[in-house]
Amino acid sequence: MPWSEACDRTHDLVVAASPKGDLRLLRGPHVLLPHGAGFNKALPGEGSADSASGLDPAYLHRTDQDAPIALHALAHPDQVARLAATNPQAARCAKVIGDLTLERVLASVPLRDRYRAALGTGARRLLVLVSTWGPDSLIRQRPGLPARLAAQLPHDEYQLALVVHPNERSLLGRYELAERLAPALDAGMVLPDPHEEWASVLIAADALVTDHGSAALYYCAVQDRPVVSVHPGGGELIPGSPMDVLLGRIPRLEHGQDVTDALRAYRPGPGHAAAQAAFATPGDAVDRLRTEVYALLGLAPPTHGLTPRLLPAPAPATRVPAAFDVHVETTEAGVRIARHPAGTGPPGHHLAVEHGAADERLTRSAGLLYRRPLPPSQAPVDLAWTSDGWTRHALSAYPGCRSAAALLPSGGCLIRISGHEHPYAVQIEPLSQAGRVARIDPAIALSAAYARLLSPQPAPDSRTVLNCLIGDRTFRITLRPATEAEAARVI
Repeated sequence: MPWSEACDRTHDLVVAASPKGDLRLLRGPHVLLPHGAGFNKALPGEGSADSASGLDPAYLHRTDQDAPIALHALAHPDQVARLAATNPQAARCAKVIGDLTLERVLASVPLRDRYRAALGTGARRLLVLVSTWGPDSLIRQRPGLPARLAAQLPHDEYQLALVVHPNERSLLGRYELAERLAPALDAGMVLPDPHEEWASVLIAADALVTDHGSAALYYCAVQDRPVVSVHPGGGELIPGSPMDVLLGRIPRLEHGQDVTDALRAYRPGPGHAAAQAAFATPGDAVDRLRTEVYALLGLAPPTHGLTPRLLPAPAPATRVPAAFDVHVETTEAGVRIARHPAGTGPPGHHLAVEHGAADERLTRSAGLLYRRPLPPSQAPVDLAWTSDGWTRHALSAYPGCRSAAALLPSGGCLIRISGHEHPYAVQIEPLSQAGRVARIDPAIALSAAYARLLSPQPAPDSRTVLNCLIGDRTFRITLRPATEAEAARVI
């Protein structure tokens, strides 16, 4: 309803997530719920100096003309104590209810594999950046960090996501935010929805980079995995608050520092301690809140039980890179492949480009041009390439390319090198580890095969096994001359 109409009525109950603004003008008993976790900030120029936003006496004080606060629902006994120290009158209506968001997050932890599958994370490490709002936030203080990390981290070893506070998203708007983050988004970074998906992404995460925003406390409550800070200290952060506890005990990512070094410096413990400082023992927060609210309404609560709603699966990245600068290192253990989205860093050993999915200028410059299988045709009379037919055609159509390859529906590949007499078949073996199976994108194996075929060694005339190193995993690749049947397979 319009605000003016809401102010003219008397309500049975007013539920709000903040005591600020003109909410006191709404007549009827108020229930205040926390948003975020831990009451970690004091906003300059707003309310009482050094008082936590959300526990500020300037906003919790109510005159006889204002609507009363009937219940101030809090998540930890320390929060009630903090409130009592500054505003004993306000503390009388405060109760430890728990954190409703945390209970949804904890209930959804068993869906971690499902969330990672939805994101397309696979065997990669998911590194999540979280930014609060305001001048001290990550997105304001380190605006180039997402693009730098997207360029620094190998695409096949890491996936990147950025959780942006709704205030910043509203301030910038969807279009401007996407423009500012374009280099990282083009490299495959995930930008989850701020309503619920942000929490699903935190569950899926393997590591976190945070400012002083409280989203990190939900991550720490779920798991004791690496977390590093980009917050310099001071500013809005309240000394002794849960986020101050966390930021004071975790590594800080300095400007220009390799993020993997900072993550390796993390030691277990600080995250758990910070979460304990922000949240009481979880469980039954929904039931406790329902009991309190129905009592205020003078009604008997429903008899059916309540369970937290599970979080939805997050959406995958909207942009997936289709051209890579491929860095190749030949070691005694095998061929190490590190792919980075094209143009984000220095050129590598070769440029690998997916035909039909990348910019035509990149396609014409490819060292390795590859094509994925097309979806089944619905045409009444179909026309399709054979694998060898397409590779010959591609090298003729793109004379600047050194090689062309077709990914077969069976999972294998066929690659033709310009100037070589015959094509080669490439097969990739899955890697079994502790009851799980890891597979690589066949395009990675093609880059390893391409590097071998262009090396000073003679081209293989029989079955040759290569070790392809991706991060700390080793995959076996078989390279040999293709048979006539393989060359004739339809793609």
